[in-house]
Amino acid sequence: MTTTDAHGSGAAHPRFAQALRELGLGELIAQVRRFPDATRTAAEAAAAIGCELSQICKSLIFAADGVPVLVLMDGASRVDLERVREELGADKVTRAKADVVRETTGYAIGGVPPFGHRTRTRVLADRSLLEHELVWAAAGNPYAVFPIAPKDLVAQAGAALVDVRERTA
Repeated sequence: MTTTDAHGSGAAHPRFAQALRELGLGELIAQVRRFPDATRTAAEAAAAIGCELSQICKSLIFAADGVPVLVLMDGASRVDLERVREELGADKVTRAKADVVRETTGYAIGGVPPFGHRTRTRVLADRSLLEHELVWAAAGNPYAVFPIAPKDLVAQAGAALVDVRERTA
């Protein structure tokens, strides 16, 4: 498990490491954990870290009336598109295509961090993330994650706290 490289950005994507420095969160760079196998899914990440599935923060891009929006969701839950639509007052919400995700965030699906994106988007964070003292999120690539307190995550992402997870029957 590597934590640093010649550029001092370590396992984090260089652009994300730079974003952390710019946000005054440079100390998080040393806490990034890199794994030999991809952790593209929340289940893969939780297994690699050894944490609960709900401690993984998924950074998901949706299109609300064609405009990208980021939804931060715990790894054990699914996003309810109807609840997102209502929250945003949109006519239609769909999952963004891979090219839109990369164009909007600068990162590929499976490695999208919760902040430090190429363009600013509206951000919704599900309240379920606040149920933990610490959550793990992608650090800009499918092989690396970093720990962060949920309240700090919400603040740094500029997120509105909402309830947009699918209700279980």
